[in-house]
Amino acid sequence: MVGLTSAEWTAVSLSLRVALWAVALSLPFGVALGWLLARRDFRGKIFVETLVNLTLVLPPVVTGYLLLRLFGRQGWIGGWLEEVFGIQIAFTWWAAAIASAALGFPLMVRAIRLAFQGVDRRLEEAARSLGASRVDSFLSISLPLARPGIIAGAVLAFARSLGEFGATITFAGNIPGETRTLPLGVFTEMNRAGGGASSTRLAIVAVLLAAAALAFSEWLERRGRSS
Repeated sequence: MVGLTSAEWTAVSLSLRVALWAVALSLPFGVALGWLLARRDFRGKIFVETLVNLTLVLPPVVTGYLLLRLFGRQGWIGGWLEEVFGIQIAFTWWAAAIASAALGFPLMVRAIRLAFQGVDRRLEEAARSLGASRVDSFLSISLPLARPGIIAGAVLAFARSLGEFGATITFAGNIPGETRTLPLGVFTEMNRAGGGASSTRLAIVAVLLAAAALAFSEWLERRGRSS
C-alpha cells in the first residue's frame, strides 16, 4: 500500500469511510430486526424476511436504481429533503454509504438473528423473575451474550460494503474524490489506457482488506461458539 498514488489513497480512504458509515447507519436497525426475527412470530414475518433479503438476489444495479428513485431529487424522500432542508443525497458519498448499507444489511441481520437465537431464553426469564424489565433483560442479558454475533454481522456488512459496485455507480456515480470508491477505482483504471498497474495495486488492496475483514468475522464466530 506504500506505493499508492494520492488518487488511489483517496479511493481507499473513501471506501473505508463509506463502509464505516454504512455499518453505523444500519447497525441499530440490524440489531432491532435481528432480535425481532429471532424472538417473535407475527403475521407478515415471511414478507419482512423476504424484504430484508431481497437485495441479496436483486441485481445491485436495480437496487441502485430503486434508491435513486427514492432519494433522487425527484424521489419521495430525496425531493422532500432538498425542498425542506436543502440536502441532496444522490451522487454524493452519502449515497455510496446508503447503497453499501442496503447491500450489506441482509448479511448483518442474518448474523445478528443467529446470535440472538443462540441466547438461552431461560437466562432472560430468570432475569425477568428477579424483577428486571424487558428492556433491562435485553440490555443486561441478551445484548451482551449476542455481542460476538452482532460484531461479526457488522464486520460482514463492512466487508460487503468495501466491495459494493453496481448500486454505488447507479446511485452515487463515479465522481473522482467524491464517490469513486475502491471498486470503482479498479473499474476506472481497467478501462483507462495505461491504468493496468494502478488497477492491480487497488485490486491487491481490496483483496487484503476483504480477507482481513472476513478472517476477523470468522474468528468472532468461532469465539462466540466456544463461549
